[in-house]
Amino acid sequence: QVQLVESGGGLVQAGDSLTLSCTTSGLTLSTRAMGWFRHAPGREREFVGTISRSGVGTLLADSVKGRFTVSRDNVKNTLYLQMNSLKPEDTAVYYCARSKTPNLSYRSTDYDLWGQGTQVTVSS
Repeated sequence: QVQLVESGGGLVQAGDSLTLSCTTSGLTLSTRAMGWFRHAPGREREFVGTISRSGVGTLLADSVKGRFTVSRDNVKNTLYLQMNSLKPEDTAVYYCARSKTPNLSYRSTDYDLWGQGTQVTVSS
């Protein structure tokens, strides 16, 4: 069964760093652009960042620009989200997703496969 699996979430304090990983079974990530989204209670799902198939191109949401980095290791078939200077408003369930378009996209409708999510909680 093809699936994406996120890991690395947890409870941290404001200002701390955390790295999320997204691995897969049953598919090769290098054939698609990949993205990260997050969903906080009472809010709509929010785009975080996306990365091209090669890893050369990235696009980040303004709310995380300068603090978060999206990267990938196609040899390890793994996607990463490095989160620095975390804030309480970063608290959410974080999801990785596989793009169905060749372009970098912030639209959730441009992604066709989603992981189950990993919880990130940032205390003040």
